[in-house]
Amino acid sequence: MMYNYRILLLLVALVLSGCSAMRRAGSTSNVLAASALHPYGRTITTEQGGLELISSAAHVGFSFTGKECIIHASINNSSGHNYLQYELDGVYQKRIRINGSNNQPITITANDEGTHTVWLYKATEAHTGPVYIQQVTAKNIAPLVKPIAPIIEFIGNSITCGAAADPSEVPCGEGQYHDQHNAYMAYGPRVARALGTDYVVSSVSGIGIYRNWNSNGPNMPQVYENADFQVNSDRKWNFNAYKPAIVSIALGTNDYSNGDGKKARLPFDSASFVNNYIPFVQLVRSKYPAAQILLLSSPMVGGDRRTTLQNCIAAVKASVDKLYPAAKPVNVYFFKEMKARGCTGHPSVEDHAILAEELLPVYRQLL
Repeated sequence: MMYNYRILLLLVALVLSGCSAMRRAGSTSNVLAASALHPYGRTITTEQGGLELISSAAHVGFSFTGKECIIHASINNSSGHNYLQYELDGVYQKRIRINGSNNQPITITANDEGTHTVWLYKATEAHTGPVYIQQVTAKNIAPLVKPIAPIIEFIGNSITCGAAADPSEVPCGEGQYHDQHNAYMAYGPRVARALGTDYVVSSVSGIGIYRNWNSNGPNMPQVYENADFQVNSDRKWNFNAYKPAIVSIALGTNDYSNGDGKKARLPFDSASFVNNYIPFVQLVRSKYPAAQILLLSSPMVGGDRRTTLQNCIAAVKASVDKLYPAAKPVNVYFFKEMKARGCTGHPSVEDHAILAEELLPVYRQLL
């Protein structure tokens, strides 16, 4: 009788144990909705609960167990394409092409069955169009949140975007303009990773302070407050989403450009540049009163133009400092001149490493 009683107790224990195991399995999430992710950069949560990655290097992270995770991503252009790129377990991997005509999920594969982390980045800029994340599926999937750290916002043009930097998959002169974008490898994200800071990249190819590469506008002061940097957009950016410790502004290359050589273009106007730059710095300061502001020159501008551009930036600093005598002075740094090796005269991925190394002491001192 005692023997049968012990068997009965053992059976009850096994049943209870099985029920407990099922409760644990049932509480483990294998589907992570995009709305549950913690994004960095300019992003918008859609009405359907998806996440719209807008700005260069806008990124999200998650952890999972097992050998693979599946990302459901798409774009809103059936005849176009865009790019994500990713880190797996802290190591950069590659870019991922997303075709508008093909909504096949993206599978990321790890080497073992352990616990892994993934950070997804938008490789391209805002004007390339958004990348939508609907959900991610994997075993024990959970969103990642970075430790609290200072934030650096990098405002700029195609150089800051990492545009035309990476011909490793599509050679220079082939494909479309954004086929050589690599925002992850641009100087700003490199600096932020080296310093252990968070970052936001607010940049648009061809844009300037008072005129653009081949047009009179819309310039950065006209689009900065719009989430997607489009001049007629009704989607305003929420400047309370992030509070940068440093706002870095690198504009002037396109104001000084001669354009395509076909469209009529007046010579560079120093007064227009300075008179447009001062209120833009005031705008940035109104959004982030406590931030350090850093004005950068251009590594692409040389000769007499270089001297003129630096004098203009110095004049902007002097004027803004005079307007805000009780605030932190505006900081200035002039790049060393660079002979860029990327596509169409832009810095390459390797050049961005040089720019980041040059800038590291500047940002480190400001922090």
